[in-house]
Amino acid sequence: MDVDRFEIRLCGSGGQGIILASIVLAEAAGIIEGYNVSQTQSYGPEARGGRCKAEVVISSKQIDYPKAVQLDMILAMNQTSCDAYCYDFKPNGLLLVDSDLVEQPPTSRVVPLPFTKIARDVADTNLVANIVALGALGHFCPLLSRQSLETALFARVPPKTKKINSKALQAGIKAAEKFNLDTLPRSIIPEEEEI
Repeated sequence: MDVDRFEIRLCGSGGQGIILASIVLAEAAGIIEGYNVSQTQSYGPEARGGRCKAEVVISSKQIDYPKAVQLDMILAMNQTSCDAYCYDFKPNGLLLVDSDLVEQPPTSRVVPLPFTKIARDVADTNLVANIVALGALGHFCPLLSRQSLETALFARVPPKTKKINSKALQAGIKAAEKFNLDTLPRSIIPEEEEI
């Protein structure tokens, strides 16, 4: 699929696995799907517990600017990061949030899924909530296949954790499949008021 720029931002707290999820996403798109990809990341000096974000830009063409400027998708894993980083949407951009941790999304074009709860249900730990979210994100991203995400994930996680990570990824995809995007408003950008 030809695409000029498809931009994704992932945000949450340090320790939630945001950077790992963004790297897996970038490697699935770049190494496996064959797109040009830029992946950037930033986090506060606190590292664990502080805000962090990562961005992935995917294109069929050369990427002339590595950072996201108009986002197609944003994943927010908690309210603090949602408040800080949920801006710069394209018209009809999509926001995915952990519904148990984000109570006030800044748009009505949102997919609320309980990533952390799903992780506890399928893996008995919060540690794979990022992988559950990655599965959902991958489901809604038109440039990635389920197989490419899983291949990139397996190349990044320790061999002993492949089974639990695979379960988390599949659970995220399954949760996303139940969500109908046609029920969302068409655009998150309010129309200009007439003067």
